[in-house]
Amino acid sequence: MTEKTYNVLFLCTGNSARSVISEAILNKEGAGRFKAFSAGSMPTGRVNPHVRPIIEARGFGLEDFRSKSWDEFATPDAPRLDFIFTVCDNAAGEVCPIWPGQPISAHWGVEDPAAVEGTEAEIAAAFAEAARLLGNRIRLFVNLPLASIDKMSLQAKLKDIGQA
Repeated sequence: MTEKTYNVLFLCTGNSARSVISEAILNKEGAGRFKAFSAGSMPTGRVNPHVRPIIEARGFGLEDFRSKSWDEFATPDAPRLDFIFTVCDNAAGEVCPIWPGQPISAHWGVEDPAAVEGTEAEIAAAFAEAARLLGNRIRLFVNLPLASIDKMSLQAKLKDIGQA
């Protein structure tokens, strides 16, 4: 019997850093069980170049990702989403599209590394820290017994992960 593959959408306003990092981490860590996507409410149209070492460390190239609108995932031909995670505070407070299938959602806010100003080393450290925090949450998520947990308990666990 084939195990279900869960579709997960990570949302951020610009879809240039945190949501893209999350997409890469989950596609690596959850390969086979999860298919991750990312999008933004007001996409910048480009992936932040400081994301490159993070995604390359997971076997992806910058060309494997693009900054796109969350509207792409609210159409009838879009993948049916099982989970939606907001990874920035702005996206968490915005009015989202109506997602077909009523996916489970949670807020996993992380400071915006793209907003950090300073030396290249300081900026790289901010991106590495965001990736570390998101990676920790994603590892907790992929280890949940999704097939055997009720929706209310799952929602509570996802909220707790976001506060970890």
